[in-house]
Amino acid sequence: MGTISIPKNYKSDLNLHDTQIAIKTVKDFFQTRLAQELNLARVSAPLFVDPASGLNDNLNGVERPVSFDIAEQNGRTGEVVHSLAKWKRYALNKYDFEVGSGLYTDMNAIRRDEITDNIHSIFVDQWDWEKVIEKSQRNLDTLKETVRQVYKVLRKTEKYMSIQYDYIHEILPKEIFFVTTRELEEMFPDNTPKEREYYIAQAKGAVCIMQIGDKLECGEPHDGRAPDYDDWALNADIVVYYPVLDIALELSSMGIRVDEISLKEQLDKAGCPERAELPFQKAILEKKLPYTMGGGIGQSRICMFFLRKAHIGEVQCSLWPEEMEAELKTAGIQLL
Repeated sequence: MGTISIPKNYKSDLNLHDTQIAIKTVKDFFQTRLAQELNLARVSAPLFVDPASGLNDNLNGVERPVSFDIAEQNGRTGEVVHSLAKWKRYALNKYDFEVGSGLYTDMNAIRRDEITDNIHSIFVDQWDWEKVIEKSQRNLDTLKETVRQVYKVLRKTEKYMSIQYDYIHEILPKEIFFVTTRELEEMFPDNTPKEREYYIAQAKGAVCIMQIGDKLECGEPHDGRAPDYDDWALNADIVVYYPVLDIALELSSMGIRVDEISLKEQLDKAGCPERAELPFQKAILEKKLPYTMGGGIGQSRICMFFLRKAHIGEVQCSLWPEEMEAELKTAGIQLL
């Protein structure tokens, strides 16, 4: 169990019933504006995939996926997705999406190795989105412009919720601040990556942290990234300062996806060149899939942020350690 924080004098402004209504209000508004801003169509997506397909997101490479055998199919194994990062690119090709258009979907996952705390749960719910781009658009300008579009939707959602609920006040700055992981390392050389994120988020209010996955001057990456979906030179996290918990809160992870060159380089750097033989990765190397960019936006994370909740269990249903439930109950924090 991770460490949880109970803000002094915290009390939710919404009871359980009204919280459920507010969650739907946030989600309906946000996803509608996001689809309009990025030209996305909603599609259905899998809860599980064949592990041999190479379509599952292996995250940092150590998390164990939830798997099960299928009786009707002679014990064939199904694997619950960690995310839909790779499946989305495959789907854009299968459904014949054109350049400049894309898809979004509700992604639900179980991450059984997650350490739970105020903002982490073994249940993950996010909007996964992906759109087709030209090869010439694989650059930082495209990444930054798309980050600004997503951030604009976040600000509009906060403004909308502040109108619906008197206790919600706007705290997001007008502009998002861009910084690379190397620049952060130079700014805060004696701090950990998470401490760097906290200091820059606290100073700027909202920050886009770019180029995550490759090693820094210290010899370690800022954070882990699977080598076979994001291009490590063209990815980003949207992180905001969250005063309720006094933390840097990541709301979205996104990036321009690997092409045939960066995929090979990153597989070699990550020490897993054999993944190049999996169907999905092989299709990229053989240029059979479109060039794309995309990301994931945490549904519970944004509900927590916009409703000013202290624990993610106030906006989603999951299983929690008994000690955590007892501590939250003593503090008067009600879990869904």
